[in-house]
Parts: sequence; C-alpha cells; structure tokens
Amino acid sequence: MRSKTSKADKTGSGLALLLIDVINDFAFPEAPELLRYALPAARKIAKLKSRLTSKGIPIIYVNDNFGRWRSDFAQQVEHCLASGQIGRAVTELLRPNPDDYFVLKPKHSGFYSTTLEVLLQQLEVRKVILCGFAGNICVLYTANDAYMRGLEIVIPSDCVASETAQANRLALNQMKRFLKADIVDSRNFRLESNAQAARK
Repeated sequence: MRSKTSKADKTGSGLALLLIDVINDFAFPEAPELLRYALPAARKIAKLKSRLTSKGIPIIYVNDNFGRWRSDFAQQVEHCLASGQIGRAVTELLRPNPDDYFVLKPKHSGFYSTTLEVLLQQLEVRKVILCGFAGNICVLYTANDAYMRGLEIVIPSDCVASETAQANRLALNQMKRFLKADIVDSRNFRLESNAQAARK
C-alpha cells in the first residue's frame, strides 16, 4: 500500500473514495446485527471501488486500529482474513490493492489524530465519497469532520451499513440535512458529473 504521494498520484478529478472500517474482524457484541447489513453493502462497495479504481480515483482505507496499537494496516488485513474471523468474508471482498492508501484511526472520526486531512490536501481532493461501517457512528463522525473542513460529501446509501435499517436511514437523513451530503444509490453515481463539480 502506498505511504507517499507524488504528482503522478493526482488525477485532477478532485475526488477520493474513503472506505471506513471495512477491514474489520467484527469482534464485538453487536457484530451479528451489523454483519447482516454489512455483507450486502460490501458487495456494492467492491463494485464501486472497481469502477473508481479503473478511472484513477484515489482509494483511501480509513480504518480503526481496534485497540491493536502494535499492529499496522497490513497486519490488520491479515488478522481479519484469518480463519474463523466473523468478518473474513467482508475483508475478502474489500481487501486493499497495492496502490491504495490507508490511514489508521484511534477513534470514530477518520480525521481525529490521523494524517487524513494532509493526505487529502496532497491529493487535491475537494469531494469525498464515503462508504463503510457503521453508518450511524464512524461514517457519520467522519462526514461531520469532512464537512467542517469544507469538503463536499457523497454517500452511496447502499454502500453504508449500520446495526439496524432504521439507524442507517436516520444517519443518512442527518448527513443529507445538516452536512449537505449528496445521498445516492451506487448504481446511479455519475463519476463524470461529480468529477467536474469537484474541479470547480
């Protein structure tokens, strides 16, 4: 996975895809409820990621360290792919490519005590596409901090999952109302129009 940026990394699209906590062992009490929605969402995320990767859009894994302070992102991926991990199927669908970026976060927001803001500046990103888990916690907190930094936000509704459908709907509505997020279905996401808007 990349650890540096260069002029060649900049696509000029102004866009980046942020994958929030998708590398996840789901080793917590509420995991079965979340996984019920996360696995279908992961399939949609994988398709969207493939589309964006083919267009040169930066992919950034914004992942919790889950209290594993002595591990790095590669070790997190290996841990979640281990036999018997409840989140293995999700990680297999969304395992990172060598050219993807990653940021490890200690708390809910992807911006809190991380290098995410600096990375987005280096990539000249003005609009972020947020996907991942859970929609009503880490996606919401990251969206809030993105909004406060003046970034435009797109959220594919079928690429975000929470423990219940109701909690997910409430989070999406809140992000649309208060953070001016563009809530779309991933199948209807128009890369060309979003890239043009992000460059303005």
